[in-house]
Amino acid sequence: MNNKPNVIICICDQLRAFEVGCYGNPVIRTPNIDRLARNGVRFEHAVSTDPVCMPARSSLISGQYARTCMGALGNASVPDEHGRPIVASWPLQDRVHLPDSTIAEQFKDAGYDTALIGKWHIHPAPEIVGFDYTLHPRVNHRHTGQDFVENGGPPRLVDGFSVDYEIENVLSYLAAGRDNPFLLYYSISPPHMPLADAPEKYLTMYDPNDMPLRPNVFVDGEMAYDEHWFKVYLWDFLYYSQKLPYTLDLPAGFDLRTLTALYYGLTTWVDDMIGRMMESLRENGLLDDTIVVFTSDHGDNLGSHHRFNKGLLIEESIRIPMIFHAPWLWESGVNVSQVAQLIDIMPTVLSASRCHVPEHVQGRNLSPILTGERQQLDENWGFIETSGGEIGVRTPTHLLGRRVSASGGSDEGGPSSFFDLRNDPHELKNLAGTGAQALTEAELDDLLTAWDKSTPWMA
Repeated sequence: MNNKPNVIICICDQLRAFEVGCYGNPVIRTPNIDRLARNGVRFEHAVSTDPVCMPARSSLISGQYARTCMGALGNASVPDEHGRPIVASWPLQDRVHLPDSTIAEQFKDAGYDTALIGKWHIHPAPEIVGFDYTLHPRVNHRHTGQDFVENGGPPRLVDGFSVDYEIENVLSYLAAGRDNPFLLYYSISPPHMPLADAPEKYLTMYDPNDMPLRPNVFVDGEMAYDEHWFKVYLWDFLYYSQKLPYTLDLPAGFDLRTLTALYYGLTTWVDDMIGRMMESLRENGLLDDTIVVFTSDHGDNLGSHHRFNKGLLIEESIRIPMIFHAPWLWESGVNVSQVAQLIDIMPTVLSASRCHVPEHVQGRNLSPILTGERQQLDENWGFIETSGGEIGVRTPTHLLGRRVSASGGSDEGGPSSFFDLRNDPHELKNLAGTGAQALTEAELDDLLTAWDKSTPWMA
């Protein structure tokens, strides 16, 4: 065993906790993630810090909230040739975000080799923030016809599916002998759209008629349906930006159950990659000195409350899987008491690896929970920012939100939403301002207001 453990942070894109077997889904096939959970520590209440790709991923890398590490709450844009803002696929070379040291820089300072393989979707480029080896797709949202950038060099088109190309490089990285321990940030793009851009076996793996739907996808008895969003899910920017002819019409009979079956298929695609990664750790004798963290950047609304994509202060957007796997270090178990967040990963794995946790980190060290010393920390809540004008606080039992001004941060009026998730897990009854559970509402509102006023924005 190395003097210090290896660390793999495996993150997928847009996977909500409800669609993983170990989180209670009876239909989805995720045997490898489920095995990871059985042998690791699974957090029942894990939430994104900001349910949009770039701010969520930036929070994980920095251990800070998006307002602090990005100065923005949505995907950052750059001007196109006409001066119009567009979301840039190519990471910027200037360190406009992440001003403080990242998880990669901290591990590098501790003598680790550091690597990124897979989707980045963060500014600036990974080479600037501590990664020794980098291999990432140039375009964020496609699974074939993908250009890859290696170590900041020119893009190179690869054949086949990008997910397959990435896992082959992960296996090669794990098989390579090295003198130093390593940090590997392995980022898998599915089940983020385009859902139609995947191997045939995953597209046909699930029968739409077998799909369990959350009760809140029905409003006044009508199941959620949105032709525009269905096309975005199927083809992403090839539809909404390029308007390619084959993207302009939905397949006959396409509905929410069809969409959900595709989402399930791409989730199993992710699970297969986890299985290959874990088998490689076994084959290369790394299983007993490698910490593996599995999570997602955010969830997916999938028609709940007749909303699609993500970015909202609702359970479907914010709830994510989070598993810490190191059986040689921590006893397996399920924690149902503590709210965990993406910003908690950095201080937790740094601490577990006996590396320095810098003072600028805003996340909490979950090690006392992983070791069994405690079931919950004194700070047992998660704060959530959104690009849609709401901030919120999630406890193990409640979710409270309030709207903020367009300038960011300043409160406007009282809570806009307040849900008792014990009795109303699908958020069908908003208790804000009703007087029901008024003491809890006031306590959480005060907590959220204090956090909002004390958490700095990056200039």
